[in-house]
Amino acid sequence: MDSIHRNRLSSETSPYLLQHADNPVDWYPWGEEALEKARKEDKPILLSIGYSACHWCHVMAHESFEDEATAAVMNEQFVNIKVDREERPDLDKIYQLAHQIITRRPGGWPLTMFLNPHNQLPFFGGTYFPNTARYQLPAFRTLLEQIAEYYRRRRQDLNEHGKSFADILQSIRQGEEAEAPDASVLIRAKRELESNFDTVNGGFGGAPKFPQVSNLEFLLHLWLQNPHEHASGLRILTTTLAKMAEGGIYDHLGGGFARYSVDAAWQIPHFEKMLYDNAVLLSLYAEAWQSTRAPMFAKVVEETAEWVIREMQSPEGGFYSSLDADSEGEEGKYYVWDREEIRELLPPDEYAVAELHYGLDQAPNFEGQWHLHVETSLPEVAGVLGIEPAEAERRLAAARSALFQARENRVRPGRDDKVLTAWNGLMIKGLAAAGRLLECKAWIDAAERAFEFLRRELCVDEDRLLATYKDGRAHLNGYLDDYAFLLDAGLELLQCEWRTDRLNWLLKLADQLLSRFEDRERGGFFFTSDDHEELIQRPKALMDESMPSGNGVAALALLRLGHLVGDYRYTEAAERTLQAATPSVRQYPHAHGALLSAMLESLHPPQFVVLRGQPEVLRAWTAAARDAQASGTRRLVFAISAEEPSLPGILAERRVEPGEVAYVCEGMSCLAPILSLQDFRDFLQTPAETTP
Repeated sequence: MDSIHRNRLSSETSPYLLQHADNPVDWYPWGEEALEKARKEDKPILLSIGYSACHWCHVMAHESFEDEATAAVMNEQFVNIKVDREERPDLDKIYQLAHQIITRRPGGWPLTMFLNPHNQLPFFGGTYFPNTARYQLPAFRTLLEQIAEYYRRRRQDLNEHGKSFADILQSIRQGEEAEAPDASVLIRAKRELESNFDTVNGGFGGAPKFPQVSNLEFLLHLWLQNPHEHASGLRILTTTLAKMAEGGIYDHLGGGFARYSVDAAWQIPHFEKMLYDNAVLLSLYAEAWQSTRAPMFAKVVEETAEWVIREMQSPEGGFYSSLDADSEGEEGKYYVWDREEIRELLPPDEYAVAELHYGLDQAPNFEGQWHLHVETSLPEVAGVLGIEPAEAERRLAAARSALFQARENRVRPGRDDKVLTAWNGLMIKGLAAAGRLLECKAWIDAAERAFEFLRRELCVDEDRLLATYKDGRAHLNGYLDDYAFLLDAGLELLQCEWRTDRLNWLLKLADQLLSRFEDRERGGFFFTSDDHEELIQRPKALMDESMPSGNGVAALALLRLGHLVGDYRYTEAAERTLQAATPSVRQYPHAHGALLSAMLESLHPPQFVVLRGQPEVLRAWTAAARDAQASGTRRLVFAISAEEPSLPGILAERRVEPGEVAYVCEGMSCLAPILSLQDFRDFLQTPAETTP
């Protein structure tokens, strides 16, 4: 396309915005320049929100934003603003809610909203619009002309609509009166999840099917609290994780998960791979392996961690954002196979195993081709072929290696190589937890590199975070998720290896959470800081979306930090958050998995174990605690060298005794110090008290 079409997106860091820098549309990034132009020229704003791995965003771009005639209408009638929802989740949250209010149905991406230039309030919106009328949707160019005409002729209606819309936003912000959570909230959530569980395929509900990791994590932690009473939670978890690992949502050659499945059986995914999905799934599969010792779960953790480090970690240490669903302009082309291609790549004995295991003997399952999923288990394959299971495993491993190498020669999906603080926080926690539980130092080292990268490149004034980084440039004021997810990740890293300087920095981060984000009047945390640009709403999101709720993660991390150092400013802020959220959780329990886990931990705190002594000796103590965790007790373990000076808060009172010592607290009560490894092992084997 001619360089004359180069627009104002060309200087942005977002790969998604850069994809549109050559459009004939006169795109602006969100900012004062565009907003002032719209006010001055009295033109409505066309706000388009998407992200680089979004398939339908690409379709609409190709059909409409690359079309000269459509662009001419957009440029004449509107001020056009393009937003990457991953860099500006604040705008995305606001205008997704606006879309839901206006259309009374859920939104999605691409999001297309039309705003009054004088107050940024929306007056019409939708998601994808085709270039010609179809799918019961108007042609985009026709819609543009109708919207522009409406704006010119119906100002009184527009003003009245804006006032009523602002009133709705204000009522949403007020929320309901806070109340203290209790066990009934947890039980109601469990029962709702049980009733929505797909007993055949795992997961919840039908197609399209998302992993809903926060809900699964809640059920696992509820089971750990009382294994007898909540056995159904473990069954839901293990069934779902096994079905996902066997399904096509999982990449059987390269590791890692796609974003969701378009069918109820997890067979055909929407092929984009998001960093955040794989981060939370890493943590969950690692915890599930610790509780069950199922080899399948360990295999998924290993392969997914290897994929993340191989394909998603930058040389500087940070993790990239996503892999596209498309390659060479076709969704899934990189991942799907022609059966004869596989037959030619593999020796007959290996093909015989792969054919039965991956369903190549069945009908094609994706547009005339095969997307790999487990159709027949390896023991069954071995039985059919009359070979030993170990031989079937050997042949499959060789086949997978050959297919992976062949796939490596294909044109890869596009990669969004910006580094997002919040998403990196999730992946740091995922890799650190997996490395700690499965004893893999390489994964912990990768998490450490990313954590230090964020501190070095996305932190200003020692404890203020920026949201995004690319090509040496970090910018945009940090959001709640940036602070909450990184705080949570830092606490996980402290369980892997203690560093007092890191704890001191995490305390500064927590103080920023309280001072910049907390709603001191009603409890909970706003999504944007108190010095963020003023928008039409200051969101306070409680429900999980594509990622766990920032309020849920903040509450959990603050509870843990407060108990660890004995600073009850943090635990009290967490309790205020849970009280503010309880009415919403009671109404829609299935939508608040992260907050449910925080509520469970508030009502039934885990054991906090602080070990002091010589590091090489303490390894045996931490191994004993890790191995005992499979028995059901939720436990956090921090091994602190005897040489560590100047510990903050009550940690300073965890003094070093002759030899090694374990300090164990649960809630508001602590045991006498445990002074021998055998006594510590005996304590770990003591059955925990259970509650509903």
